[in-house]
Amino acid sequence: MSNLDELLRRRHRVLGRNSPLFYDEPLNLVRGEGVWVYDALGRAYLDVYNNVPCVGHCHPHVVEAVARQTATLNLHTRYLDENLLAYAERLTASFDESLNAIMLTCSGTEANELALRLARFVTGAEGIIVSDNSYHGNSTILAALTSCFPAGEPFPAHARAVRVPDPTYDRQGRTDEELAAVYARQVQEAVDSLQAAGIKVAALLFDSFFANEGLPDRVPGYVEQAVKIVRRAGGVFICDEVQSGFGRTGDAMWGHRRTGVTPDIVTMGKPMGNGYPVAGMVTRRDWIDRFGLTSHYFNTFAGNAVAAAAGAAVLDVIERQELLSNSRRVGAHVRAGLEKLATKHPIIAGVRGRGLFFGVELVRPADRAPAADETKRIVNRMRDGGVLLSRTGRYNNVLKMRPPLVFSVDNADQLLSVMDDVLRSL
Repeated sequence: MSNLDELLRRRHRVLGRNSPLFYDEPLNLVRGEGVWVYDALGRAYLDVYNNVPCVGHCHPHVVEAVARQTATLNLHTRYLDENLLAYAERLTASFDESLNAIMLTCSGTEANELALRLARFVTGAEGIIVSDNSYHGNSTILAALTSCFPAGEPFPAHARAVRVPDPTYDRQGRTDEELAAVYARQVQEAVDSLQAAGIKVAALLFDSFFANEGLPDRVPGYVEQAVKIVRRAGGVFICDEVQSGFGRTGDAMWGHRRTGVTPDIVTMGKPMGNGYPVAGMVTRRDWIDRFGLTSHYFNTFAGNAVAAAAGAAVLDVIERQELLSNSRRVGAHVRAGLEKLATKHPIIAGVRGRGLFFGVELVRPADRAPAADETKRIVNRMRDGGVLLSRTGRYNNVLKMRPPLVFSVDNADQLLSVMDDVLRSL
């Protein structure tokens, strides 16, 4: 029995047979540095997927900050802590003026759960609107709202799911304005349906980049109209920035800036501590003050001193290494390269995304149907070629790529070269 087989056997015994793993032949990764991860045999893989280490695996500045604080003090937030306050002030300053206070959590799931609690508190309502191919967390409430993965919890009666426009499939000769209006009407219908059932609208919960929906190109006006409809009905807009925040799109620190709409609540997670578990929810200070009077919220580990040190170190690196600029520059290079590959390989139907968050939509050349099986095969062959990525979308036919923000032009060229070889070999 090989070492991998033995690890898999042990995993099945203690984690269960259905604990998710990437790739047909799982990887045993033991070390990371920058954009690279290494398996137990010492082979290097270019990481083009894991956005948690957003400033690079084991970035020395983050490692040093975490180690220093761990060796000094690590307690919960029921004591005054200058470092936590400095971090919270610095982070909230990156948002619009109305988003001026934060509640910290340990995960994106907790952040979104807390955001729904707050939305229901400030609106006095219960109804939730999400997209019909979304994921926002693993709690009971959020698992029930999940529509892109199987979930044992039934979709709740107090929620409605709407389809987000994907111009590739939904254009049908319509202009952006017409497409936005058509799909905004679904949001209005969801509001009407909830109200007809006697349920008031509390919130619209959207991922600002629609990552699990397949990274569709933005339809100008759609999010703006959807939010206007929900607010008119008394609800609030919760923007999930767990995947697209912290400069990933290259346009700004936060993905929602692309829409021109300021959310009422923003949730964050994955890349916030570069691997250290820290997440949070930013909103209006007066809402947090009112919520705290009647709904006690305390989280033992959220916002602890080490979490604050990790978060502050991530902001340091983003600023000092000018990673927003890098995301724009390298992202543009990647997109141009992917579009060039599209002229060579008819399986590529289109290139999606922005900055260092991009996708490639794949279809069968014969009938232009979504190429889900081929996409899975490509993901595995890219892994064999030393490049890690994944897939997403309604039809599981979009290659999903979101490398660390320190991704370089040379890294991009390696990605493009391996992808070219893999597509040629199909």
